[in-house]
Amino acid sequence: MLDIKQIIENPKQIEAKLAKKGCVVDFAPLLKLYDRRKQLLLSVENAKMERNNLSASVPQVKKAGGDVNAIFAKVKAIAAKSADDEKELAKIEEDIKAFLLPLPNLPDDDLLPGGKENNKVIHEFGKPVKFDFPLKDHVTLCENLGLIDYARGAKMSGHGTWVYTGLGAQLEWALLNFFISEHLKDGYQFMLPPHILNYESGYVAGQFPKFIDDVFSLKDVEPKKFILPTAETALVNFHRDEILKEDELPKKYFAYTPCYRKEAGAYRTEERGMIRGYQFNKIEMFQYTTEEGDQPAFEELVSKAISLMEKLGLTFRVSKLAAEDISASMARTYDIEVYLPSVGIYKEVSSVSTAHDYQARRGMIRYRDKKTGKTKFAHTLNGSGLATSRVFPAIIEQYQQADGSVVIPEVLRPWMGGLEVIKPKK
Repeated sequence: MLDIKQIIENPKQIEAKLAKKGCVVDFAPLLKLYDRRKQLLLSVENAKMERNNLSASVPQVKKAGGDVNAIFAKVKAIAAKSADDEKELAKIEEDIKAFLLPLPNLPDDDLLPGGKENNKVIHEFGKPVKFDFPLKDHVTLCENLGLIDYARGAKMSGHGTWVYTGLGAQLEWALLNFFISEHLKDGYQFMLPPHILNYESGYVAGQFPKFIDDVFSLKDVEPKKFILPTAETALVNFHRDEILKEDELPKKYFAYTPCYRKEAGAYRTEERGMIRGYQFNKIEMFQYTTEEGDQPAFEELVSKAISLMEKLGLTFRVSKLAAEDISASMARTYDIEVYLPSVGIYKEVSSVSTAHDYQARRGMIRYRDKKTGKTKFAHTLNGSGLATSRVFPAIIEQYQQADGSVVIPEVLRPWMGGLEVIKPKK
């Protein structure tokens, strides 16, 4: 949620920033509500003081033999008027919250406006692989090698699903184990959160109420619950409604979960197979920081995602996203994108983002400043480390050989029983 003080102090500046994200807003109604809120707060406070003063005068009036009924009548009238003010104030508070809730986070000042057309590549690793033989796509290779069964996956669940089989299941698990081992080395705490979350979790993450239709909701369940689209949605709620100590920050977590996405890919060539599906595996990195720790944490998360890709030996690039291409809750996002030779394009395998204090405001996640003793909103950051459903196809395609076999990246071999090459079945 945005800081209303920023809006009140610089409404036109905030309107301009939101416009970079494609959000056109007029703050005039909000400013009117805010002014009325100030009037009501002052009226309620004055009424409280007046009632207290009148009540305090009763003993003296009684002692002097005066009539206190007039005082009681006045207190009653003031209380009735104040009750009306408090009722209107509560309604205005709800209206202000309803106005602020749908607004996206402010993009950082250095981001370009617009969408994907204004994304900027800021780092490249490796060159697109050139083959001296007819290359195959990952769907064909996975079927020939017995790694994935797409037909039976579709039979069990429908379009946008698959089954890892045999060495394919081992390779998928090897990737997850490699990512886990790297994050443990870096001092991150391993978490296994629930996959079914309550409405408040989606609200704090910034997905609800605006994007509630984008998730798989559980019907006929009260209170409302949904299946997590990413572990970020769980991890950002781990310290919901808590006040942390500044010395505890940064808190560094990572989690493994399947991710459940409502919109699976189309039948386009670049989204065939595992590229975009209803369910995929992901390791998610997450940090809670102070305001000053935000930028160093962002750089660390980006460097960790890059390191994983480099150790896998995959050709990839890093893109700085334009304002409209980042999600509503985020202020900055860098995408790590892997090269897929069969279609000659790059696909995202990790998004590293900072929400600054946007999510923390929604979740009342604070820390106590050790110098002033005052509470501040924490900053929250997340990054895929990594999503496997595109890393897996990239390995299959980039490491394919002329005989149809696939070389296993060296860092994964300890979890593949030392196997170096996956060969076609005879």
